[in-house]
Amino acid sequence: MSRDRFLLILRCLNFYESDEETVPDDRLYKVRLLIDYFNQKMKTIYYPSRELSIDEGMVLWRGRLHFRQYIQGKRHKYGIKIYSLCEPDGLCVSFTVYSGKGGELGGKGHASKVVKYLMRGMLGVGHSLYMDNYYISYPLATELLSEKTYCTGTMRSDRKHVPLDLKTARLARGEKAERYANGVLIAKWCDKRQVLYLSTEFENDWAISMNRYNQPRQKPLPIIQYNAHMKGVDRNDQLMSYYAFEHKSIRWYKKIFVHFLQTLLVNSFKLYLQTNPRKRSLYHFRLSIINMLLPAANAITPPLRPRQQTTVRHVLSKMDTPDNTGERMKRKRCRECSKTKKRTMTLFFCAQCPGEPGLCALRCFDKYHE
Repeated sequence: MSRDRFLLILRCLNFYESDEETVPDDRLYKVRLLIDYFNQKMKTIYYPSRELSIDEGMVLWRGRLHFRQYIQGKRHKYGIKIYSLCEPDGLCVSFTVYSGKGGELGGKGHASKVVKYLMRGMLGVGHSLYMDNYYISYPLATELLSEKTYCTGTMRSDRKHVPLDLKTARLARGEKAERYANGVLIAKWCDKRQVLYLSTEFENDWAISMNRYNQPRQKPLPIIQYNAHMKGVDRNDQLMSYYAFEHKSIRWYKKIFVHFLQTLLVNSFKLYLQTNPRKRSLYHFRLSIINMLLPAANAITPPLRPRQQTTVRHVLSKMDTPDNTGERMKRKRCRECSKTKKRTMTLFFCAQCPGEPGLCALRCFDKYHE
C-alpha cells in the first residue's frame, strides 16, 4: 500500500454512523463502538485474576474538546482521561473514557460510578480491588463488601465518615492508629508523613517488607499489599510507551483509536506469556504480529501501472558560433517552411525533437509544435 492511499483511508476512518440531522446525546458516540467492543471481547476470552486495580491515564490532546482534562502529575498534563481496570502485571480488563460532568458517569458520586461501571459482571465473586484516594470512600467500601468484593487503598482525610479523632491524630514516626466499623478498617500510619488508608480485607497488623536496597522494613499489612498490587495501570502505560506510534491528528477519536490498538497489543502480549512456555520479548512479539498481518511472499500482487512519461518542455536553440577561422555560420533548412515548398535557411532549431529540425524563430516554431 502506498503512503498516499494509507493517508486517504486514515482520513476517512470513523467508528460511527455519520448522520448530521440526528446527533446522539452520548458524548462518546464517536468511540462508543471501540469501548464496547474491547470490554465485551475481554469478557469473552479472559477472566481476570483475584487482584485488580483502578486508576486513570491520559491520552495527549491539546485541541478544543469539551471534556479535555488537566492533571498536573501526569506525563501528558492535557488530554483525554481514561479510567482503566488492570491486573498487577499490566493487562487491561476494561476501560472507559471520561466525558465530563454531563456525561454518563459524571455528576455526584462520580468516582463510585466509575468503579461500579468497570467492575460490571465481576462483583460477588471475591475480587480484591486496589484504588487510590480519588476513588475510595467508606460508603463505597461498604457497598462493595456487601457484593463480596474487597477493597484497599489510600484515603483522603476530608472524606465523610472518617473518625474525627483519627483525622486530627498526630503520630510519631513508626506509629499507627486504627478504627473499625461494619467490617471496614480506617487507619493512619506515620512514615515520612501521615498516611490515611482503608481496607476491608486486611487487619492492621505489622508486616515485614524489603525496600529498594533489599533491607527489611516494618509496615502495616494493608500498605504492603497496596504497594504490591496498585501498579497495574502504570505498568500498562509503561509497556505502551516503549514502542508508541501516536501521530498528530485534528480528530480526537483517532487518538483514542491509536490508544485502543496499543492496548490490544499489550493485552495480546500478556495473554501470550500466560499460555506459551516459549517466552518472547515485547519487541519480537510486535514484529511477529506485523509479519502475520503482511501478505505471504508468494502471494499474487496486481501488476504495477506503467509510469506515465513526463512531458519535456521544448525550447528554441541556436546554432553554435564558429571560431575566428573564416568559416561561415552553419544553417539549417526550416522544416515548417519546407511544407509549403519554401526554402528558408535558419540559425535556430529544436534540440528536443527527433533529428533536431531547423525552425524559424517565432511563427514556424510554434506552428510546428501544435
